[in-house]
Amino acid sequence: MKEPLNSTAPGHRLELDRYRGPVGQLSFDDLGLPLENVTFVVVDLETTGGKPELHSITEFGAVKVRGGELVGEFATLVNPGVPIPPFITVLTGITTAMTIEAPDISAVMPAFLEFLGSDPNTVLVAHNARFDVGHLKAAAAGLELPWPRVKILDTVKLARRVFTRDEAPNVKLGTLARICNATTSPTHRALDDARATVDVLHTILGRLGPLGVTHLDDLVTASDPVPAARRRKSNLADGLPHTPGVYRFIGPDHDVMYVGTSVNIYKRVRQYFTAAENRKRIAEMVDLAVSVEATSTATVLEASVLELRLIAELDPPYNRRSRHPERRPWLVLTDEPHPRLKATHSLSASNAPTSLGPFTSLGQAKRAGELIADVASLRTCTKRLPLTPASRSSACHLQAMGKCAAPCVVSGEVDRAALEDTRAILRGESDPLWTTQMERLTALAQQERFEQAAVERDRLTSVIAAQRRKERLLPLLQARQVIAVCKEEQRWEIVVIRYGRLAGSAVAQGEEDPPSVAAGLAASCHDVPQPEFACGAAPVEETEMLLKWLWKPNTRLLECDGPLPLALPRNAAARHDLPKVRSGVELD
Repeated sequence: MKEPLNSTAPGHRLELDRYRGPVGQLSFDDLGLPLENVTFVVVDLETTGGKPELHSITEFGAVKVRGGELVGEFATLVNPGVPIPPFITVLTGITTAMTIEAPDISAVMPAFLEFLGSDPNTVLVAHNARFDVGHLKAAAAGLELPWPRVKILDTVKLARRVFTRDEAPNVKLGTLARICNATTSPTHRALDDARATVDVLHTILGRLGPLGVTHLDDLVTASDPVPAARRRKSNLADGLPHTPGVYRFIGPDHDVMYVGTSVNIYKRVRQYFTAAENRKRIAEMVDLAVSVEATSTATVLEASVLELRLIAELDPPYNRRSRHPERRPWLVLTDEPHPRLKATHSLSASNAPTSLGPFTSLGQAKRAGELIADVASLRTCTKRLPLTPASRSSACHLQAMGKCAAPCVVSGEVDRAALEDTRAILRGESDPLWTTQMERLTALAQQERFEQAAVERDRLTSVIAAQRRKERLLPLLQARQVIAVCKEEQRWEIVVIRYGRLAGSAVAQGEEDPPSVAAGLAASCHDVPQPEFACGAAPVEETEMLLKWLWKPNTRLLECDGPLPLALPRNAAARHDLPKVRSGVELD
């Protein structure tokens, strides 16, 4: 059973010491497949000189090597069924007469694929691989033979990375064979050229080793334009676990520069030292890093939550996402003689059912507030007004526009019906507002006032999106405890959630009984006190992450201890499809 996550609820602090220090001793499995254990099949073809097709190959030559030792060779002429052009005969020495008695491609191609094998760790090597592999794939497709899942390596691209122009004015096979002191000279015959390519490959591998290219994962990206200094840092991933979890890049001052998560920590960190990572800021961070630390987790969900918490706690300079997850405003009705709508970041948990939110930004909250105030004829000024206006008060321009009843200058009772309409929208009732706004949008679209229609669409989207978010979040935010299990392949993932916060996760494997593991997990989890403020036990982003996991088709609830069921109401805002306004076209 996995140790539960530490609490960061009010009054608690994430214990960062837990995430410091080494993650375990280096093992060969952690490093991936070493190059000395990789099988290389080096191939060279001679062709009729035409485009790749079923009968374009005239000769096969292939050499299989592993750990620098010869494993086997494959060589044969092929009858293309057509005369060989004279210029090809001059180049290769292969004549039409030489191929008449040779086997057809239908017999040779299956034999070559068998020689190649189907091991995904086999690497097919060629000098100018695009040419040779293109002809091989065309022949396989013409014979309806499946192409094996092997990696492709081009010695031309690798040579451009390891040889300077002073050493090699060009990357022709003959030139490289001389530089590499190949035991076989290229002759434009398939087997000789394949043997020469083997020697070139071994020389290239010898030069790449000091640059950090020591394993298969390194080699497949070795020709990518990655600075040598960064590639050499790939050993920072050595010893990292092949499990879900969180990794942290540590800077020269021993500070955490970046926090990330992955289903396989080792493989993900290795990608930072290849061309797979092309973000300029992250490349800068990798160049500065002196070490990488990691924390394994029981589940991917726990890893994602831990990443959010660490980013919020440590504020790493190279993380742009989720650095301030607590900034999610709510829309509330003020308690004063003439109420108005106000956006707030601090909402009492008891007021969440009668408020609207949380919004993704203050701008979204303001757009929603403008629409609700417009529909319900609420005032939008921010002054606190008395029930009876002062004698010298003057109204603003909104009264002249007919958008405000001007309680600042006009005496009268508060419009109770307008306030009740507002409260209904804040509670989550969407139908009246939806109907009114859709009529407005339709009229604007028919008048081809598309810019104004887009503004109204955005205001409606802000309200409906917030209602959707609230009707999904609120049951989980109010639940004292939720225990759920999810079947993932051959194991059960188990989580305990309290007031919208992940209290712990575990995995039941083999013959373990998921309810029993869940009971033990719930008993060992840290207590999460009922929060004073809405979303006070965890950031909204964490609760939304848990909701997404709970709504997966293969997730099952074992316990839900709360005032509301984890279900959408019958009149949920989720029923409404958010509208689109197209220029020159009617409203969808």
